Amino acid sequence: MEEDLRSPQKRSTSPPPPFTLPVDSDKKATEFRPFSPSSLSSPHMRAFHLAWLSLFSCFFSTFSIPPLIPIIRHDLNLTDTDVGTAGMASFLGSIFSRLAMGPVCDLLGPRVASATLSLITAPIVLSASLVSSPQSFILVRFLVGFCLANFVANQFWMSSMFSGCVVGLANGVSAGWANMGAGLSQLLMPLIFTAITSLNVGTHTAWRLAFIVPSTFQALTAIMVLIYGQDLPSGNYKEFKKTKTESREEKFVHVLFNGLKNYRGWILGLTYGFCFGVELTTDNIIAQYFYDRFGVNLQVAGTIAASFGMANLFSRPMGGVISDRMGRRFGIRGRLWGLWAVQTAAGLLCVLLGRVNSLWGSVLVMCVFSVFVQAAGGLTFGVVPFVSKRSLGVISGMTGSGGTVGAVVTQMLLFSGSKFSKQTSISVMGLMMIVCTLPVSLIYFPQWGGMFCGPSFDPNEPADEHYRLLQ
Repeated sequence: MEEDLRSPQKRSTSPPPPFTLPVDSDKKATEFRPFSPSSLSSPHMRAFHLAWLSLFSCFFSTFSIPPLIPIIRHDLNLTDTDVGTAGMASFLGSIFSRLAMGPVCDLLGPRVASATLSLITAPIVLSASLVSSPQSFILVRFLVGFCLANFVANQFWMSSMFSGCVVGLANGVSAGWANMGAGLSQLLMPLIFTAITSLNVGTHTAWRLAFIVPSTFQALTAIMVLIYGQDLPSGNYKEFKKTKTESREEKFVHVLFNGLKNYRGWILGLTYGFCFGVELTTDNIIAQYFYDRFGVNLQVAGTIAASFGMANLFSRPMGGVISDRMGRRFGIRGRLWGLWAVQTAAGLLCVLLGRVNSLWGSVLVMCVFSVFVQAAGGLTFGVVPFVSKRSLGVISGMTGSGGTVGAVVTQMLLFSGSKFSKQTSISVMGLMMIVCTLPVSLIYFPQWGGMFCGPSFDPNEPADEHYRLLQ
């Protein structure tokens, strides 16, 4: 079974001190207990709660701008092309930062990487209050997009703390709860803006003051990560590297190229580009879509858009659960088939969303679509930890940056001055999802097989030797 991520794991019957969770031979937790008060004393669950909360703040910051665009657009005299370009710029900024974040996590550890990024970008979020022209608005959205690279640190951290039997669930819940930040910002930012204007503050000033909230929240969560977080079950990366023997040490460049030459990472990047990438694009345009097409007011449009993002509370974790259960029953084949089926269904629902002409019909389809597209993201990262042990950060970065590449492609082709209407563009985006999910069938692991083929190794050989066939 592919649940033995690296090598046969010797599960302990009772957790060795100081762990309050059962662990495997690598000290990774074999159970996931997010609601157990006693489990908070374990470094595994502390890392989980710090990771999702920190990423939550980054999503909140990144998507604090779109729900206020109807106001900002009027104040700065933005054209539709300016708005589309700014949306594309926000995703473009996160492509390179996500790709770089993977190797940085391999080098410094997820705790320092995550906190440093958040502290650097928090002032940039605050600077959104200072924009005065379309050019500065686009630049700020580009720089704020760097926040999303925290996602790579989040997934790397979970894969470092949780064993293969629950890693899909841990990744899914951590990212899913964090992604709710995008939905909550759609709901809260219009309310914050309205609350400020109720104090007799002009709209020109009110939307600018609103950005104090996300920037402060992001800085506070980064400080918590530094103070209370831990990179690995046994300690931080700094101590871990000191105890590492010379023979086991691998140079940074080797780790980087080892990951980049693994074709599975590129396919997962493409797949993720058309589940999470589509989710990002939808977060970016959905409030404006309902505001313009159905004539609802700013608060209603924000509430509808919030329901899309808030579905991450259960939908992305559900993808992780499906991946783990399919993996336990059918091996890696189950994980791959589950990913293909859920993402293809999401593509069909996206096509349908663009074809529905009634307000409530569109809301209903959007809600179901959100469940499937977000679950597909959880299923993707249910496969990622099995691709490479030595270059886990690089593979996570490749996959994560693929998500933002997909967002840039869909935003640029379909929602930045496109000749298509927004509803037609949404349907075309669904077709792109279906087509770009097909390469999942090409992923093959010699020791576990693929969607259509069984394993090709001798089961009597040591597991670590099979593992090295991945590289």
